[in-house]
Amino acid sequence: MAAALMSVDPTGTGGIALRALAGPVRDQWLQIMHDLQPPGTPLRRIPLHISDGRLLGGLDLAATLSAGRPIAERGLLAESHGGIVELAMAERIAAGTAARLTMAFDAGEVVLERDGLAMRSPSRFAIVALDEGVGEDEGLLNALLDRLAFHVDLTAIRVHDAVGCDVGVEEILAARARLPDIQLNDDQIEALCGTALALGIPSLRAAIFAARAACAAAALEDRTEVTDEDLAVAGRLVLAPRATMLPPQEPPPDEPPPPEPEEPEDQEPDQGEDQQEPKELEDRVLEATKAAIPADLLAQLQLGRLQRSRARATGKAGAVQNAPLRGRPAGVLRGEPRAGLRLNVVETLRAAAPWQRLRREEIARLGGTSTRIEIRQDDFRITRFKHRSETTTVFVVDASGSSALHRLAEAKGAVELLLADCYVRRDRVALVAFRGQFAEVLLPPTRSLVRAKRSLASLPGGGGTPLASGIDLGMMLADSVKRRGGTPILILMTDGRANVARDGTGGRARANEDALSAARLVRASEISALVIDTSPRPQQQGRDLATEMGARYLPLPHADATSLSHAVRAVG
Repeated sequence: MAAALMSVDPTGTGGIALRALAGPVRDQWLQIMHDLQPPGTPLRRIPLHISDGRLLGGLDLAATLSAGRPIAERGLLAESHGGIVELAMAERIAAGTAARLTMAFDAGEVVLERDGLAMRSPSRFAIVALDEGVGEDEGLLNALLDRLAFHVDLTAIRVHDAVGCDVGVEEILAARARLPDIQLNDDQIEALCGTALALGIPSLRAAIFAARAACAAAALEDRTEVTDEDLAVAGRLVLAPRATMLPPQEPPPDEPPPPEPEEPEDQEPDQGEDQQEPKELEDRVLEATKAAIPADLLAQLQLGRLQRSRARATGKAGAVQNAPLRGRPAGVLRGEPRAGLRLNVVETLRAAAPWQRLRREEIARLGGTSTRIEIRQDDFRITRFKHRSETTTVFVVDASGSSALHRLAEAKGAVELLLADCYVRRDRVALVAFRGQFAEVLLPPTRSLVRAKRSLASLPGGGGTPLASGIDLGMMLADSVKRRGGTPILILMTDGRANVARDGTGGRARANEDALSAARLVRASEISALVIDTSPRPQQQGRDLATEMGARYLPLPHADATSLSHAVRAVG
């Protein structure tokens, strides 16, 4: 039904966000969608790493060099005017590509101003965004998702449960002819807006898309007016997948209804009856929409937020950095191919092509002739790359007597679980322990899970708490990782009760002062850090330490190893 309604009103509904892995179910749905399109409908597929020139248009290099004058080339969006665009791997689309796509989608045209060209091309199309994300931590950008009327999830459908479509191309063409004459009345618009409000949908586009879907449903059923059934279809297909809350429940039967406010004497008696009918219509649409909402909606929303927060957890891919020689291509720059920089031949020719006629005329004025492509120093373009740096998680574990008495066993178990998590993602880990009068590196940055577990198992407990020495040593390791181009993350697990100063002498006052001073150095180094207060009764010292370090503070007075590891992943 979603494919049929989009085919009836492609530009009015925007398109479909199709969440499904590549396989026979998705292929069958795409084949149904293709079969519903009238003959001659443009169908274009946009790959993930498409260039701006191919997407928006630009200089036709071969034709320009052949003709000796700039010749424009239409992009995929201009070629898709009046048709459908399939966006492959849409969950990984770059923000810049999504911005250019949505700009053309909103304006209905492609504005091209590059390579010495300036032109406008009409571009009104629908989008089928193929979302292959696994779990809730991967999904479409909100800017793109908000512009698509239908959100379809095929992940739970098996191949032998998939069904065909009874609608044909002739019915789509007939519905398109009837669509301009179908309008919603004010009561129906109010019912759709009230349903969206009751479901906690913040975007106004949802109600607009629901109205267009209701009109398309009426046109498809050979009706001249929108009925309650059409509103129910729009609510199930457009509003239900966007719901962020369940509608308010009615009070139980044994509970007396709230007293009704007294009506003023000058109120007309039939005014309430006029308001009752739209309210009943809204209730019917809301009930039909609720039928399409999963019963465990709130649980799914909470799980989604938790998984999205875990996606930012410790050990994920590091920060994006510019690189001259490796990584993903990230555009071109004007420059010379020196020090191993890569010359982009195509972009160099593209920069030189518009000037060929002038340069040949210049050579002719000097008495020479040339049939070659004239390239100057200003035409050189080099390719720039971006790549994610390697992440190194530095665990700084308090192994002093106070910590060993309470939480050292849990801390060891949590670190072991986190080490295994980092190993799966091929991140590097390092382990620093402090006890007695000094701190030591038990494990330098490594990917070896066996070495990490062995070092952790042999960690003894007892002695004083040289907190400042532990922070200093952890910061030195993190800083060395940062200098090598990596992304360090510092995790400090302690009860915060320092009693040994930097020079190894005792005294809580001086030890706390040295610990705060070491924490300030971490903040000055701009190293991402997390302080886990493992004391049975968290005190203000741990919070102050995290504040001076510029780190997140996580008090866990009652937790086992699994809870500690989950907390680190969720807060990272």
